[in-house]
Amino acid sequence: MAKEMIVKELHDVVVRFSGDSGDGMQLAGNMFSNISATEGNDISTFPDYPADIRAPQGTLTGVSGFQVHIGSGKVYTPGDKCDVLVAMNPAALKTQYKFCKPQAVIIIDTDSFTKRDLEKAQFQLENPFSELGIKNEVVEAAITTMCKESLKDSGLDNKSIMRTKNMFALGLVCWLFHRDVSVGEKLLREKFAKKPVIAEANIKVLYDGYHFGENTHASVSASYTVPSKEPKEKGRYMDINGNKATAYGLIAAAEKAGLQLYLGSYPITPATDILHELAKHKSLGVKTVQCEDEIAGCASAVGAAFAGALAVTTTSGPGICLKSEAMNLAVITELPLVIVDVQRGGPSTGLPTKSEQTDLLQVLFGRNGESPMPVIAAISPTDCFDAAFMACKIALEHMTPVVLLTDAYIANGSAAWHLPDLAKYPEIRPPYVKPEMAGSWTPFQRDPNSLVRYWAIPGTKGFMHRIGGLEKSSETGAISTDPENHHLMTGIRAEKVARIASCIPDLQVEGCEDADLLIVGFGGTYGHLHSAMDILNDQGKKVALAHFKYLNPLPKNTAEVLRRYKKVVVAEQNMGQLAGYLRMKVEGIHLYQFNQVKGQPFVVQELVEAFNRILNA
Repeated sequence: MAKEMIVKELHDVVVRFSGDSGDGMQLAGNMFSNISATEGNDISTFPDYPADIRAPQGTLTGVSGFQVHIGSGKVYTPGDKCDVLVAMNPAALKTQYKFCKPQAVIIIDTDSFTKRDLEKAQFQLENPFSELGIKNEVVEAAITTMCKESLKDSGLDNKSIMRTKNMFALGLVCWLFHRDVSVGEKLLREKFAKKPVIAEANIKVLYDGYHFGENTHASVSASYTVPSKEPKEKGRYMDINGNKATAYGLIAAAEKAGLQLYLGSYPITPATDILHELAKHKSLGVKTVQCEDEIAGCASAVGAAFAGALAVTTTSGPGICLKSEAMNLAVITELPLVIVDVQRGGPSTGLPTKSEQTDLLQVLFGRNGESPMPVIAAISPTDCFDAAFMACKIALEHMTPVVLLTDAYIANGSAAWHLPDLAKYPEIRPPYVKPEMAGSWTPFQRDPNSLVRYWAIPGTKGFMHRIGGLEKSSETGAISTDPENHHLMTGIRAEKVARIASCIPDLQVEGCEDADLLIVGFGGTYGHLHSAMDILNDQGKKVALAHFKYLNPLPKNTAEVLRRYKKVVVAEQNMGQLAGYLRMKVEGIHLYQFNQVKGQPFVVQELVEAFNRILNA
């Protein structure tokens, strides 16, 4: 009688799918995320793919990875190391093994470990596990052979059959963690609704992978469960990435404001998916234009703002460089415009598919003249919805361009998102001209409290006007080179942005109330910094976290928070941009720094070690 397999219950687990760019690892990872979210687990994902459109098959530079962290409670990051690694070929094994925990299970397709495959991955020995010193449990499955056998009567060609290997691997992982494979079947039917033959082939292979594990116990000593223990808020949930959440937030804001949404954009990694998503929603009145270049994308959005639309342009760091003149046009004309910057590795073309926080100073100061602009940074994939909504609200109600910073990590990463009730979101009320102003109104007539100029939509009777890139008289709106007027208008534009501080939340501090160390960060590093704080507090240290979402203007209590703690460390994925900015804004503070520019998310354990050194200094 076969020995009964041990089933271990885990609080959380990390799985990393890896293989060639064409092996479908992103799809397999996404589906495992969705299956786990359906069972009530919290999830955090990290797609890690190469910049090459299609590197030579089996080579080290062509490896694509997808890491997912599932937990019975709250999950903040995709995890430092994985408990299970799926390596579809030797190149994946060689480049991804460094992400394995010592006890990790490794799943391989033995059919892809031929002598030729090993040579492509630059192995010297015939045994790659011996060469890498791997002593982990290894599940050896002839995935290619079994897929061919499974689909030999399907009528599909060999290329189409090979594309199902990812589903066999997914089925095997689903068995290992007692996931409901029927959820995967449902997802495949939805994805390939217009290609039923392809759908059925993938479903068959998915179940074959599951049954392979079930029938053979897959050469592992145990299987695992990750039960959902923390009840979630009731409602509907979906697995969403940051770019899609950003698109939805923009649509929601347009709906709240009663305006048509216009996106003028130029494709650029990793922001293009926002354009793709918004282009699907013409039925909601969304207009998308793929322009000839970055400058045209931004300039067309400025024109749409003048015409009365909620205007948006999307890009990444290199595109911000090109858009800067048109962004400044929105500053001097005081038109509402949202600029979404999905940060990636730089400088120049840099690392197109990797993530950094290196655009902060560029969006704050990277324009000619005194050109203040509000800046918001989303802190997670799901927060991209709220951040996009608030960026639109500030732009429309304060008649200013606003930059929304995300980054490749949260834009492509995903999490379980509770579908919001839009009725609970605040109203968006643009400062339109009032009928009684007709005849006496001028383009830069303002609300005396907020200094926001009133918005006249072209075609409104009695409010004919023009604006442009030359400085205008604050009184008449006519072109003016008067030095006193220019000084006045420069001050008003700066003060108008500064007064937005009264409309944003105070900086919140999480963690220990009487902390010996305050961790400070901004944007997409929130989950990693929060996890590091939790670990340190569990170790008996006194640590707190203050994470910035609003960067210009800073929250009103920023100085008070930073001065409250004996030691403050600013952790960011650049060489110290936030730290320098805070020193400029808050006099007399001493800040420690933790800086990495690797194109990869922080490693929580490295943060813990660095913060411990600061505590002990």
